[in-house]
Amino acid sequence: MNDTAIILLDNTVLSNFASIQRPDLVLLALGDSAATVEEVLDDLEVGVNNKAIPPVNWSWLTTVAMTENERAVYQDLLRKINKGEAACLAVAAARGGRVMTDDRDARKIAVELQIPISGTIGILIRLVDLGRLTILDADEFLSEMIERGYFSPIRSLTEIL
Repeated sequence: MNDTAIILLDNTVLSNFASIQRPDLVLLALGDSAATVEEVLDDLEVGVNNKAIPPVNWSWLTTVAMTENERAVYQDLLRKINKGEAACLAVAAARGGRVMTDDRDARKIAVELQIPISGTIGILIRLVDLGRLTILDADEFLSEMIERGYFSPIRSLTEIL
């Protein structure tokens, strides 16, 4: 993972870490490269207000505003995906960034636009690779996320590590 490129996180990934009240894991994995867009924070706020996810502190996460050109791409993407994912992809496409999303449609579009993607599993794997979590700890967090509604493609990181 290129640590100098901006890494935009959408609400699908952030809500998984919020669900277990561990936003710090995102910071540990991605550091200063981690960012999001206002549209994602708006979606998270709706989730908190609807009691779908617990409130957590994302104030350390850089919030990126879209440029006029990015907004034009965003408007086009809105026909296919939700606003948070569309904004992340528009910014990543323009700035050579990566997108962290678990949204299937957003991932398909990212591949079409040649935007590097990963998601919740990728963050957990990175934490293991960096030695910040053991596989057992990462699997415990994954299990907690699954219990809280994350539709994970795997049940254990041992399936891919």
